[in-house]
Amino acid sequence: MSAPASQPGEGQVTLTMHGQVATLTFDRPAARNAMTWAMYEQLASHCRTLCAEGNAGARVVVMRGAGGEAFVAGTDIAQFRQFSGGDDGVDYEARIDEGIGLVERLPMPTVAVVEGWAVGGGLAIATACDFRVATPKARFGVPIAKTLGNTLSAQNLAKLRAAWGLQPVRRMLLLAQILDADAALACGFLEGVHAPEALDGEVNALCDRLAALAPVTQRVVKESLRRQTVEAVADTDDLVRQCYGSEDFREGVEAFVGRRPPEWKGR
Repeated sequence: MSAPASQPGEGQVTLTMHGQVATLTFDRPAARNAMTWAMYEQLASHCRTLCAEGNAGARVVVMRGAGGEAFVAGTDIAQFRQFSGGDDGVDYEARIDEGIGLVERLPMPTVAVVEGWAVGGGLAIATACDFRVATPKARFGVPIAKTLGNTLSAQNLAKLRAAWGLQPVRRMLLLAQILDADAALACGFLEGVHAPEALDGEVNALCDRLAALAPVTQRVVKESLRRQTVEAVADTDDLVRQCYGSEDFREGVEAFVGRRPPEWKGR
């Protein structure tokens, strides 16, 4: 099954195969690969394809952004102007959780290659991968306290905490701090940081190591870790609804699209 087609400017997520390695590329470099709805749908479609029985040839999946400036710089903010209340935010977060869940449920090991920005939805995608490698210019964060005034789902927060630890997540969300590659390496989020000219060789070497190991073991360990991370997560839809239904969220979206600082009112 092919992925849904994109309209011009919407970007695309492409799937290519090279031997035992499948590569998913987020391709919208003019917008730092910010995800449109169509791109999220394509990502989900490719993940379903890779999970299908007929695609057992893929032993490793690599995810990376086109253009060298970003992995994925979040979700295209202009799309939030369509929201009319808090329930739209709950539906959006559930939709993101469903798509990220498909990435996590890929039965083979996954590797995110981060060049430049991995923020917002991009950070969620990178976190859903099993391993991450980056260049020194990689940057990570969820600066929504500075930009949009929205929040994350309980599952998204639980996964970030599991991957980063509590205090780095607080810095990213409460301080709107962007963390660099050294900070990500220090807390174990990254497998390695490599110069751009060495990056592809390091990625290939990691893929070769992963592809040589027992696939059943990899599959069941991945699923066991996923269940342990998400199955006891609290229901916070009321908090998500509160944020997305606020005047501050509407102000954050309009300010972001209008390229001006937001004026927070606290309501």
